[in-house]
Amino acid sequence: MDYPAFTELDTLQRLIEENRGLLRAEVVTTVQAGNAVLPIWCIELGSTDLRAPAIGYFGGVHGMERIGTQVLVAWLETVLARLRWDSHFAALVAKVRLVFMPMVNPGGLALGTRANPEGVDLMRSAAVEARGRVPFLLGGHRLGPHLPWYRGRVEDPLPTEAEALFEVVRARLHPHPFALAMDCHSGFGFRDRIWFPYARSREPVPNLPEAFALRALFNQTYPNHSFYLMEPQSLSYTTHGDLWDFLYDEHRARHRGLFLPFTLEMGSWLWVKKNPRQLFSWFGHFNPILPHRLERVLRRHLTLFDFLLHAVASYRTWLPQGGQRDAYQEEALKRWFGKT
Repeated sequence: MDYPAFTELDTLQRLIEENRGLLRAEVVTTVQAGNAVLPIWCIELGSTDLRAPAIGYFGGVHGMERIGTQVLVAWLETVLARLRWDSHFAALVAKVRLVFMPMVNPGGLALGTRANPEGVDLMRSAAVEARGRVPFLLGGHRLGPHLPWYRGRVEDPLPTEAEALFEVVRARLHPHPFALAMDCHSGFGFRDRIWFPYARSREPVPNLPEAFALRALFNQTYPNHSFYLMEPQSLSYTTHGDLWDFLYDEHRARHRGLFLPFTLEMGSWLWVKKNPRQLFSWFGHFNPILPHRLERVLRRHLTLFDFLLHAVASYRTWLPQGGQRDAYQEEALKRWFGKT
């Protein structure tokens, strides 16, 4: 089937066609955006063994934040290029299941909207209710699709796009003994933040020591990459309906392995600060516009994505155990929650 293409979709489909021998690609479902029928692609590389670790890279959940899709397509291009000549890298990839969903909300990307074509904010649409008060509107609401951060009606089914993401995570990440997800967004603050659950409440996540261990590992490995601020999302604000809260809790209830979902929140206010003219463009609030700055952002996170791949492949060597886990728990509680 032929699909109407826009720049990111056209690039992604070209990569798929040119690298059929290196990857496995599937249209999980399609969505309607005006008169266009758009695919939601899932791309895989590496192992299919459920005993192997797995990593998922996700983007485009909010259509306006095109940079999330763009950085993942850039990373996918790098991975495919290296597989053609780097035998050591190919051996590493063969030990891990790599899952890419760079364009979860293609209708939103095509229309230039944060929400999907029905006006639902996918990151507020899961069956998760926040504990305590949430920021008005921002935390998710059911007032109607004419306002941002709309959750949909209580009786509505999960949006098609969110259901596709759930299907992929449940089938291709959850069954593995260790799996990590990175979901790429933009639009909050002057720092690049790496968030982890919970978004629904300020209670510490059960795998707080493992998140702290990954932070320590990255800082030890790349001591000069201090521009990332890693923390629970709830330290910034709480929300209803977070997709990763739901999938994290579901995994804990149904599986014995470890699933760690993270969100990369690229600080778009810094792009606006460096180029104030972006304030006059709604698109510019969430994406770098100048070509040289876009190139910087596209390469800025390749080190992080590569690190995560290596960390997943070697998870047994750094996951904390016993007394070390207790020590990380205490350090994390002090750092992020101000308590023991």
